[in-house]
Amino acid sequence: MSYQAVVILMNAADRIPLYQKIQDYLRDLIESDGLKEGDRIPTEKELMERFNVSKITVVNALTGLANEKIITRVPGRGSFVSGPAADHSDAPTASGRADKRAGETVRTGTIGLIIPSIDDYFAARLVEGVQKALLENGYRTVILLSNSSLKLEQDAIDMLMNIGAEGMLIFPVDEEQYNERILSMKLSGYPFLLIDRYLPGVETHYIAADGRLGTRLAVDYLWELGHRDIAICSDSPMQTITVQERIDGYMGALKDKGALINPAHIITGFYVDSLKEVESHPLYRYIRNRMATAYIALNGRLGVQIHQMARKAGLSVPEDVSIVSFDDPTSIVEEFSIFTHIKQFEQEMGSRAAAQLLEIIRNGEGGGTYRKTLIKPELVVRQTTGPYRAVTAQS
Repeated sequence: MSYQAVVILMNAADRIPLYQKIQDYLRDLIESDGLKEGDRIPTEKELMERFNVSKITVVNALTGLANEKIITRVPGRGSFVSGPAADHSDAPTASGRADKRAGETVRTGTIGLIIPSIDDYFAARLVEGVQKALLENGYRTVILLSNSSLKLEQDAIDMLMNIGAEGMLIFPVDEEQYNERILSMKLSGYPFLLIDRYLPGVETHYIAADGRLGTRLAVDYLWELGHRDIAICSDSPMQTITVQERIDGYMGALKDKGALINPAHIITGFYVDSLKEVESHPLYRYIRNRMATAYIALNGRLGVQIHQMARKAGLSVPEDVSIVSFDDPTSIVEEFSIFTHIKQFEQEMGSRAAAQLLEIIRNGEGGGTYRKTLIKPELVVRQTTGPYRAVTAQS
């Protein structure tokens, strides 16, 4: 679920916003000596149940009290009444630093990086860029894998908060499985930056390659080679914002050429587990039957699998089938690549993401003005693409 705005629910009887009722309730607890300085206030879950509201309403209420210095929010620990007596020296504050005493902070020198996996060259180069930039600035990187699981992503954020990470770089799971931890960090002003995917309707710092431009480059090049049946393939388990933007670029490029969009050429919602029994896979049959003459694979691993399927079907690359992949799947050394690919400058992306996060931390820009950075991709032509060749009749 994606949030298009922070919605303040209204009570029909007296028109008092529910978030304000929560704030008034907590103020009354403090003023009546029900709670004293340093005491823990009711948890988010308790407040949600008491007022029958969503978590976003509770977070909105608590963030307002924290901004007024009435309470102190400690991610992973809870919220406490502020004041001279409040001492949470063993827990990180909303700024990502661990408080030793009231007003005194300790720099941990730690930045968290949360990423679905590191099993491809895209991720490896991205991590390399992040680590290099952080090391040059005296920071260390704690890398946690989410395995595309929302629960693991939430656990990773909590863990990094608990160890006092000063900020986070997050390659989020997906906007359709929205992580409310990210919204909480945004509202509390905690420094973080999203990589590759953003959350529609929620402004955050964000950096990615321009996916729409990437597929336009691929379509334009294949079209120049004479290909008209161009398929676009994604094996992502979810229709992520990244996948959608690339498909939008593909469709836009074809429309600009006056071509009809063939829905059968937009191949998504599948996964290639193993090539041992590939003959039964729908994508293999699609390739074998020569439904398309060119394929755009939205990640490098899938590009390799399409190449293998084509060869197993008795087709030659690029004589019978052309393939363009996002990212280079075959070699870290650019000169030895065989795949025509959309280069997204992953190492530069990681380096710029780390540099921007450190700037956010130094300038205290956890909230306020958000920057969306798009890196311009390039088409690198190698050996997996060639001119369209009409199928000759076989005897």
